[in-house]
Formats: sequence, structure tokens, C-alpha cells
Amino acid sequence: MKQFRTLLIALSFVFGAVALSNAQDSKVAHINTQELIETMPAYKSAMSQLEKLESTYRADIDDLYKEAQSKNQRYQQEAVNQTEEENAKRAQELQQDQQKIVQFQQNAQKELQKKESELLRPVYEKARTSIQKVAREKGYDYVLDSTTGAGGVILADGYDLMADVKKDLGI
Repeated sequence: MKQFRTLLIALSFVFGAVALSNAQDSKVAHINTQELIETMPAYKSAMSQLEKLESTYRADIDDLYKEAQSKNQRYQQEAVNQTEEENAKRAQELQQDQQKIVQFQQNAQKELQKKESELLRPVYEKARTSIQKVAREKGYDYVLDSTTGAGGVILADGYDLMADVKKDLGI
């Protein structure tokens, strides 16, 4: 039993040494992916399209609000000359208009998120592909994301792939 334990401890040390030597052979680089993506022309184009779409939705929502406000003011001015039944009907109509505006805002937000995903997915994929290509060409086993707040890299004194990846992307 004692020999078995000794053999097990010896094997643990051997496997630990092998793992340590393999880890020392690994090459690690880093890149700030957010900074890379924000410098890509396709990202800038996508953001421009999203801003245009957002401003269109915002203008439509503003128009709906103005229309509802003017209707509300008109109804309030005419309220003294209307029956209670008519005023209740008008109040319900204003409430439905408000619900339509909220629904339009929610739909617009969903559409913006969908469009953002649609426009940015190819940008992220192109960046990822280029990072992998450059890392393989340079012989790196691992590439860490050094974007602030990404939570992965605390110290980034190693090789920064940014210049090589930008060159690969033609930026």
C-alpha cells in the first residue's frame, strides 16, 4: 500500500512537470478587440446606418406624441361642451393612443436591436477570423482579449497583435 502511494505521488510529479513544461512552451498574445472593431470601416458604416434608423424611429415617435398631445389639448378644451359619456369615450381613445405609442417604441427598439445584430455580426466575424489568422501565422497558441472591462487580462505586457491584425484587415 505504501509503495502504491509512493508510485502515485511520483506519477503526479511527473505529470505536473510535463504539464508545466507544455505550458511554458505556449505562446500568448493579446489584443483589444473592441478598439480593433471600432477602427474597422464596416463598423463605422454599420453604426451610421443604425444612427439613421434610430433618428427615423425617433422622429416617428415624436410625431405620434405631438399628435396625441394636440388631440388631448383639443379634447380638454371641448370637454365642457361634451357629455360625460363622450368625454369618457375620448379619454379611452387617448389611452389607446398612448398604448399605441408605447407599442411602437417597443417594436422600434426590437427592430434596432435586430438590425444591429444583423449589421455587426459580419464585422465581429471578420475581426475574429483575422485575429485567428494572424495569431496562427505568428505562432501564438492563445490570444487574450485586453478590452477594458472584459475581465480576462489584468496585465498585458506580452505581444499585442493589434498592428498585425489591422495590417491584415487593411486598416
